Amino acid sequence: MDWMMDHDGPKRLLCMTGAAGSGKSALQQTTAERCLKKGILGSTFFFSASDPTRNTVKQVIPTIAYQLGRTNDVLKHWIGSAVGDNPLIFDKSLRTQIITLIAEPSQRCKGMGVDLTTLPYAILIDGLDECLGEDRQAELLAAVKECLLLDGLPFRVFIASRPEWAIRTALEPGGYLCKAAYHIQLSDQYNASADLRRYLRRRFEDIGLCIGDSEWFSQGDIETLGQAASGQFIYLATAYKYISERQASPAERLKIVLTWTPREGQAIRPFETLDRLYTNVLLAAKNAYEAVDSHHERDFLLLLRVYHAGVTGLRLKCRKTTIT
Repeated sequence: MDWMMDHDGPKRLLCMTGAAGSGKSALQQTTAERCLKKGILGSTFFFSASDPTRNTVKQVIPTIAYQLGRTNDVLKHWIGSAVGDNPLIFDKSLRTQIITLIAEPSQRCKGMGVDLTTLPYAILIDGLDECLGEDRQAELLAAVKECLLLDGLPFRVFIASRPEWAIRTALEPGGYLCKAAYHIQLSDQYNASADLRRYLRRRFEDIGLCIGDSEWFSQGDIETLGQAASGQFIYLATAYKYISERQASPAERLKIVLTWTPREGQAIRPFETLDRLYTNVLLAAKNAYEAVDSHHERDFLLLLRVYHAGVTGLRLKCRKTTIT
């Protein structure tokens, strides 16, 4: 936050990289909340690979411009005027969009006597690696550097991403962001894959003891699930819980889970595979429920929500009782 509050700091771009699960989004969320409390939050954009409205660069600049416009009526007027003058602006390059929708309206505000340093200036972009297309990621980084950090503009930009090609090459020595940005590196070096594979093997061996078949799974199965997990314990824990259901065949359920993993050579995005796992587990439960539901009128998802609300309420009640 000290960097975000320092108007005189030499660098107005902060890039934070780290492996999946290292806490990047949590830090972004905390930073956004603190900026909001201090009245300096201008805009936030959180990429999500599984959300078609947030997995491309197409929505980024329009979203940032819209949110910035809501912070100041004069700025809002000039942004609206820019869109009115050029309705096709959203089809232009990211550089053109930033200049037309953010840089030039800000300069016009300054020309009308608005002190730009009083505008909410913090812009947060999370999950750049969740954006489809590494070339598009690189285009966004370059556009931010060249157009959003122009002299005379007040903005300070905080970008978080896994250390993939676009941001990694931009930040390394000789890269175009090397001297323009501060770089915070989280747990890039730790690779949890080996630990996760050991965990899963032990759990599968336990199942083998229970069913009397130590060869019900293969090392290839472990490798496939370990790769799909992308370092996330929650993925393997969820898969194991589904596979180890006592009333089902673990071998058959393992085969089912393996069909939900990315194909060989397919790009793996950790939260996308986790979403897919959750979705398929719930769909399997829904189909199993409907197969035995004699009433054919009960909404499975509604029942699930009621159950979840009941469990959550019970936990809160127990917590309050314990505190009391």
